[in-house]
Amino acid sequence: MSQPTPQRLTDRKRADIVQAAIAEFRVNGFEATSMDRIAATAGVSKRTVYNHFPSKDDLFAQILQELWQCSAAADAIGYRADTSLREQLVALLKHKMALLRDPYFLDLARVAIAEAIHTPARAHSMVAKLSEKEEGAAAFLRAAQADGKLKAGDPAFMATLLQGQLKTFAFWPQVAMGQPALDDAQQAAVVTTAVDMFLAYWGVPAKATA
Repeated sequence: MSQPTPQRLTDRKRADIVQAAIAEFRVNGFEATSMDRIAATAGVSKRTVYNHFPSKDDLFAQILQELWQCSAAADAIGYRADTSLREQLVALLKHKMALLRDPYFLDLARVAIAEAIHTPARAHSMVAKLSEKEEGAAAFLRAAQADGKLKAGDPAFMATLLQGQLKTFAFWPQVAMGQPALDDAQQAAVVTTAVDMFLAYWGVPAKATA
């Protein structure tokens, strides 16, 4: 069996360091966590940690970056004029729901939110970055408006409202109160209800045929 290449080993160590930082930040908070403790939890030397991340701020920035990347991937579905808008919205929210139940994403979110509460300056950076990723869903809705399938409105506001219904049931209770993830039936109910309510308000009724 072939041995892992040095690059793959380096990538693995970097990932282990990030995982260790997430675990330590969650338990002890950002300020009380030392680079020594992160190194011990990751099973690497302190020098290795500093080779990858010169400071705890750099480690936290990496956590925010991964959180943003996870979120952006969930909003990367493009609008299709040849497919039912309802079907597309259901698919979009199912994709988003899969992210919201991912344990790694939830861990990233818990660390980011906890630190943002304790250090408002970090919150500003986090909110600004995460606001950028909402453009994916907004772009989808903007395209549906241009196709005459949705009424006029601010796409960013509409996207936030649509996705916010998922977070009410499948994100904040899990992150803030430790509730279990929704089961498949509960997820389906939240998704379809959110889409139907959204279309009842902003959808353009189909023209009757003669």
